[in-house]
Amino acid sequence: MIKSFFKSKFVFAIFLLLALLLFAIFGYKYISGLSWIDAIYMAIITISFVGFEELGMSPESKIFVIILVISSAIILGYSIKIITEYIVSLYSEKIKDKKMQKNIDNLDNHTIVCGYGKNGSQVVKKLAAYGKSFVIIEKNDAIITSDRSDKIFVHGDAVLDEILLQSGVMKASSLICTLPTDADNLFIVLTAKQLNPKIKIISKASEETSYSKLKLAGADNVIMPNKIGGDHMASLVVVPGILEFVDNLSIVGKSEINLEEISTDKLFDTITKKTIKDLDLRKKTGCSIIGYKDPEGKYTINPGADLIIEANSKIIVLGKSEQIQHLNSLYNI
Repeated sequence: MIKSFFKSKFVFAIFLLLALLLFAIFGYKYISGLSWIDAIYMAIITISFVGFEELGMSPESKIFVIILVISSAIILGYSIKIITEYIVSLYSEKIKDKKMQKNIDNLDNHTIVCGYGKNGSQVVKKLAAYGKSFVIIEKNDAIITSDRSDKIFVHGDAVLDEILLQSGVMKASSLICTLPTDADNLFIVLTAKQLNPKIKIISKASEETSYSKLKLAGADNVIMPNKIGGDHMASLVVVPGILEFVDNLSIVGKSEINLEEISTDKLFDTITKKTIKDLDLRKKTGCSIIGYKDPEGKYTINPGADLIIEANSKIIVLGKSEQIQHLNSLYNI
């Protein structure tokens, strides 16, 4: 981060000042032949430009003093500039951290993304397209510094309790683990579930053996990117037409949605009994209901018109982007 950059320059500036002081002391001691006390005294008053009294200066001593004064002017000016920048950077970083934490504290039902690598950046891109609020936990300074956008970052290791708490895990609705090692993802799942048992966790897994462990630890969904990628490529050979059609179903962002999952309590008062036919979404919005998810999480593909809709269930609709937008507008979703 910027703070670490200025810190390294700050250390270098301090080193230059110490080197200059030692150079002055030893110069006065061995060139001018002064005692150690007089050498230290002359070195300090010369470098600080407070003026000094000549103590039996030889021509060699005068040349040394000329070199010392010029060196002092350059090094002291540079060091003051760097030290000032470092102090300012610490202050601005502190203000920035306070502002960031205030933004996090104001969030509710947000998503925490652990890791901002290849998978994490894709997750953030999709969440941003849907207008979802999120917090990114990343411990790599370079990755955070390279992203100049207004994303909310928490700098630290997501396996630590304090970092998860700082990212608002107690109020978050979901957490996505995209760290490269399954062991780290497993630890985050265990910690997050302990801190907030209600949070929905989606974790990445690299190894087949990690799948069951992550599920047992509390992950609601476990995704294996390598397996999904392999299945996708094979499907392009086996059923290319179907897969190309599915790929063309856009779920990129609010303005380009063809598929949408909607909670049924947003469509009507679920105390009353209604069927798919009673909703009549096709006539009202042009959207077709292609799937139904009951309260237990069981899916029904292409549900029949007489299927009774239960409370806490969801429907999946298909339509043109403008039809989806009309549905969302009609039901204030």
